[in-house]
Amino acid sequence: MDNYPHLLFKRHWQITPDTNYHLGECEAMIRAISNTPLRPQERDRLLTVSLIKGAQATAAIEGNTLSQEEVERIYLKGENLPPSKEYLQTEVENVINALNYLLQEVVRHGNEWPITPELLLDFHKRISQNLGDHIDAIPGRWRQDRRQVGPYLAPEHRFVPELMGKLCDWLREEFHYHIEQDFKTAVIQAIVTHVYIEWIHPFGDGNGRTGRLVEFFILLRSGLPSIASHIPSNFYNETRNEYYRQLNNARTQKDLSDFISYAVQGFRDGLEENLKIIQEGQMKIFWRNHVFESFADVKHTKTTVFKRKRALMFSIPINTLLTPSEILVKDPDVMREYSQFAKSTFETDLKDLVRMGLLIKADDKYLANTSKLLASLPERREPL
Repeated sequence: MDNYPHLLFKRHWQITPDTNYHLGECEAMIRAISNTPLRPQERDRLLTVSLIKGAQATAAIEGNTLSQEEVERIYLKGENLPPSKEYLQTEVENVINALNYLLQEVVRHGNEWPITPELLLDFHKRISQNLGDHIDAIPGRWRQDRRQVGPYLAPEHRFVPELMGKLCDWLREEFHYHIEQDFKTAVIQAIVTHVYIEWIHPFGDGNGRTGRLVEFFILLRSGLPSIASHIPSNFYNETRNEYYRQLNNARTQKDLSDFISYAVQGFRDGLEENLKIIQEGQMKIFWRNHVFESFADVKHTKTTVFKRKRALMFSIPINTLLTPSEILVKDPDVMREYSQFAKSTFETDLKDLVRMGLLIKADDKYLANTSKLLASLPERREPL
């Protein structure tokens, strides 16, 4: 046991002012995401995207070569890949099923558990099952031999049960689970637990997937919105070389400060991207309502003309400068509608939309006029 000086089971890190600030940003963004109403179909779409990204990313770090598009076809369409890729499909399906299981238990049923050896064995079993010879481990069992990962020689297998028990006891005491754990403490616990599982390497194979699943579980337990579930795994995958470098540096320096800073910054950036997507979705809803209201104020004699112009306006995306021909091909139904008329009809309708203040014309291109919506945002001083 004394041969593993990096396994200190004590607070061997410092939270820098920058990291503490980023944690505050994370908490604020999570509050904003959690309290922003979403249309059910948009919420379901974002959750599906997060599950697909998370499963693809955490499997990719371990060498799974399936693309996000392939994972999407498996999950959404129920497609089966060729026999040569069957085990790759099983790997990502295991991860998706594990993520869905935790979403069901923690978010929908309100269940939450402390980190225990039994829970970790269960998580490993879920991500390892049905892989046969394609996983060098017994699902849900501690390893029974010595393992080396690159230059790193993991602790002897005879110490694994003791180390994992010690880890779980320390996590409960250090991070005050179920007593006074705030959001920032939960984030640090998620990161530290993940790293310690990597270092102890308790399983013959699947340690990374198990560690990242535990990280997801702790964040979910702390109030992480379900649609943000993919962020940590996606970040580690996108910065894979840095991920391994930070893990190794933390071990050799016996200091988790830099790894925590790295992980929190990636978490913050991912949440910012999530919030931006949600805000863009909200803007689309407000814009659609604005278009409806604008047409409600217009007197019309022919309902067909009225509906045609409104459908044309709805087909034009916001924040995109488009030529007339580009607008026409955006929506097949709109293109089919205008194919019945002379080109001048389409041009006249565009002019009418400009006159109504819904479109802005810049040279030979058009842009949805969202200025009225932007003007309704709360006033604030522009940053220097």
